[in-house]
Amino acid sequence: MPDREVRCVYYEKAGPQNTERTFQVARENALVLGIAHVVVASTSGKTGALAAEYFQGMERVIVTHPVCNNTPDLQPEYRSQIQAAGAHILTCPYVFGGVSRGVRRKLGSYQLEEIIAFVLRDFCEGIKVACEITMMAADAGLVPVGQEVIAIAGTTKGADTAAVLLSANSQDFFDLRVLEILCKPRVGGRYQFPGS
Repeated sequence: MPDREVRCVYYEKAGPQNTERTFQVARENALVLGIAHVVVASTSGKTGALAAEYFQGMERVIVTHPVCNNTPDLQPEYRSQIQAAGAHILTCPYVFGGVSRGVRRKLGSYQLEEIIAFVLRDFCEGIKVACEITMMAADAGLVPVGQEVIAIAGTTKGADTAAVLLSANSQDFFDLRVLEILCKPRVGGRYQFPGS
């Protein structure tokens, strides 16, 4: 691919107020790059339902939280909307959590996957999640491995981060590539500006 100059949007504040613009930036870049797959993180399903409609004509994977204590976070009305729009729903263990989180909770010792997650949060929560959901979708066979995808995530609710990733399976984590960051909150990690 020839050199490409990309405008990155840096949001003053993280959060769901950035969802619509994040979708716009992601779609514009997907069309320019000819990317067919969009992977979107969603907890309650609200962002997932919006994305399922917004990205019509593309392959859409909505990745939800794993079901804990027999209680899914994905709300039935949003599940129905996502399915009606023809998008895939993926609910499975976190790549950067799961067993590692269980070890930390029981033994008080951080494991490699959670350390990787902390490092990725230095960019922002959304970049960590974008990497994670892309590998989860690849592991489930819902996005092709070794192809460019748009991954969209956020900070607690909504969408405030979009990136172009080269997908990989979790067992091939070091083949995953963040090719372009399209938008994100200006401050990464869990840092908040004073008074915010």
